[in-house]
Amino acid sequence: MQKADFVEWLREGTISIPAALLTEYKNMHLSEQELVLLLQVLHFSEKGNDFPTPTELSGRMAMSAFDCTEILRSLIQKGFIEIIDGDSTDGIRFEKYSLDPLWDKLIDRFMQNRKQEKVNARQVEESDLYTCFEKEFGRPLSPFECETLAMWMDDDHHDPIIIKAALRESVISGKLNFRYIDRILFEWKKNGIKTIEQAKSYGRKFRQHQGQQKSVQKEVKPQTRPVPFYNWLEQ
Repeated sequence: MQKADFVEWLREGTISIPAALLTEYKNMHLSEQELVLLLQVLHFSEKGNDFPTPTELSGRMAMSAFDCTEILRSLIQKGFIEIIDGDSTDGIRFEKYSLDPLWDKLIDRFMQNRKQEKVNARQVEESDLYTCFEKEFGRPLSPFECETLAMWMDDDHHDPIIIKAALRESVISGKLNFRYIDRILFEWKKNGIKTIEQAKSYGRKFRQHQGQQKSVQKEVKPQTRPVPFYNWLEQ
């Protein structure tokens, strides 16, 4: 027998296993024995045997047929595998194992992880937001100011990034106070500003408008009534 024959033999024995199953089976409360047995069921299925017996399974594992039976029963009870009716041929009914419950649980685990990641990222953003405000104000925030920040996020649903942009706008405008920032956020929400890029663009247009008004004020004659200066708080 040539080496190429062994390589071909190994290729025939390959099965596709989701990497997430290997990283998450512990968090799904699956033991190594349960995991390997599930993989054996999957392998049998890919080879055309959808309902391997405990004896067939134990032939590939370091456990008895009785142990395989007990583990299969436990997996069914815990909702990782189920026995369903297969497609009948010639009027003969037969049963098979379905791993759909396992994949459903794996997908649920994936969604929980993504949700937790978003929660963690939100917590980091909020913590960084408070730090940014305290740095710009040069002091710890008061309870009322902390409550205002929380209200912007929880009640008004402003993204922390947008709140940071409003803080930056207030610093550039030389009007560092919560009332001014609140007005900026109100104007942005009213005008559909939802991204940092939109906020920057809106801020540039606002400052250009300010600059134009200042130029007009300098050019008018002393006796002429001055053009009102545009201010966020006067909107």
